[in-house]
Order: sequence, then structure tokens, then C-alpha cells
Amino acid sequence: MGAEFAFKFFLLYLVLVMCVDGKGGARDDSQSEGMHGEPVHVHDHPASHMDHMDHSLLVFFTLNDLKVGRTMPIYFPKKDPSKSPRLLPREDANSIPFSYEKFPYLLQFFSFSNGSPQAIAMEDTLRACEIKPIKGEVKFCATSLESMLDFVQGILGLESRFKVVSTTYLTESSILLQNYTILEVPKEVPAPKMVACHTMTYPYAVFYCHSQGTKNKVFMVSLIGENGDRVEALAVCHLDTSQWSRNHVSFKVLGIEPGSSDVCHFFPEDNLVYVPMPTMSNNLINVM
Repeated sequence: MGAEFAFKFFLLYLVLVMCVDGKGGARDDSQSEGMHGEPVHVHDHPASHMDHMDHSLLVFFTLNDLKVGRTMPIYFPKKDPSKSPRLLPREDANSIPFSYEKFPYLLQFFSFSNGSPQAIAMEDTLRACEIKPIKGEVKFCATSLESMLDFVQGILGLESRFKVVSTTYLTESSILLQNYTILEVPKEVPAPKMVACHTMTYPYAVFYCHSQGTKNKVFMVSLIGENGDRVEALAVCHLDTSQWSRNHVSFKVLGIEPGSSDVCHFFPEDNLVYVPMPTMSNNLINVM
């Protein structure tokens, strides 16, 4: 895997983590911050000038865009599940240190050369997992299915029943970026609480899971691409962005300011959102 591809792939998932570190030092105005305050280079042009932007950042929108017939460019990464790392059993995961402090040991353990694309991606994941959460957020990097479910239950309630929702590609396609049109009224998934889990680049499967105290909305959106691709896309809208860093990359993409608008984003296929099971039989409600 080339260094450029490894960085871009890792950047996409950091962008989707939606965890903002607003305590960084002064930065060049020509740079934007990703979800953890890391610099992301985005040309300083209006958001409509998509040709001047990293296409993998084209996942953001606002609630006003959730209308039947609305067309927008969206980047959906495609991964071969057979080549994706698997979650380890808890016993195996716990036997391997997962800490930036142990990074030199981990390089030897996984036989990675220092400075290699694999080593850089592993280092960035460890750093991201250890960054302090923003106000009102709880975060955890799960290295096993058991630890992921323990975290989810701790947030949603030990006795609560919950379900997982995700994006589904209904057609096979190798096209990553194209214009998609909303086919039907988006359906809101009731989510009084939610836990979002994002895949991170690592030798084995690691999910960055987090929950925010601010209000969020979860939607399933039926999309059709300009080439006929069909996607049932998971989207999350964050209604309060006032605590986010001014350099958050979504503000550059959308051309807005912190706290001035909600920010929504689509999830790739291998990212997950856990929500409580509804108490009523109707578990999906139409957007008003």
C-alpha cells in the first residue's frame, strides 16, 4: 500500500470520527483541522469549488439538504471485506499492548519499519485514540467485539436492547465519487442516545467508538448515483457545533462557522451506529 493512499485512507476515517480537539496551538489559516485537531490541507476556496478539494472530504451536508430530489456529490469508499482486518477475540486483543507508549515495541511485534506507511498509520491511530475527548463526549477505541459491546452497553444502558445501523451498497461499483440524488423522504432512526463506531487503520480491526452529550439525529437515506448506483446511506447530523474547533474541516467544506448550523455526514459501509431499540412498533419515522 503506497504512502499517499495510506494517508488518504486514514484521513477519511479521522474526518468521520467527529471528535474535535479545540485546544491546539495557533495554526496557519491555510490549514483546516480534522476531527482531532490534526492539520488537513484544504484549498481556501468556497465549498462549491469542489475541484479544489480532497474528494474524500465530500461527505458533509446540512439538514436542509435532506430533501427528495436533492443532488450532491458524495464520496463512498469501497473496501474488499475479505481483505479487511478482523476483530480479535478479547483474550487475544488484551494480550497485545494498545498504547502509544508501546509504539516501539509494536513496530517490532508487527515487523513494521519505522516510517513505513503501515507504521505511520498505526502511530496515528494510537495517537487519535489517546487524545482527550471534547466537552460532553465519551470515547473508546475497541480492539475486540466484546469490548465494543461493553462500551455500547455502558452508554445506552446495561439492561437496554439496542440495534446497529450502517450504510449498505445495493449495487456493486468501483466508483468512489459521483453525484447522488435523494430518492425518498429520508427516514429518521429514533436515537435518544447513540454510539458511533468508526474503523481505524491498524494491523487488526480497531473501532473508534464515541458518544456525544449534544443532540444528534440519525437518518437512513435512499440514494441513486448518476451512473445508477443505489445506496442506503447512514447519515448522522450533529445539531450543536458550538464546541467544535473553528478549523474543523467540515466548516471549510460547507462554508459555515461553529455553532451557526448543524453538520451532517454520511458513513461508509464499515462504520456502525448503535441506537436503543424503540419501545414502539414503528421504529422509523419520516422526516417532517
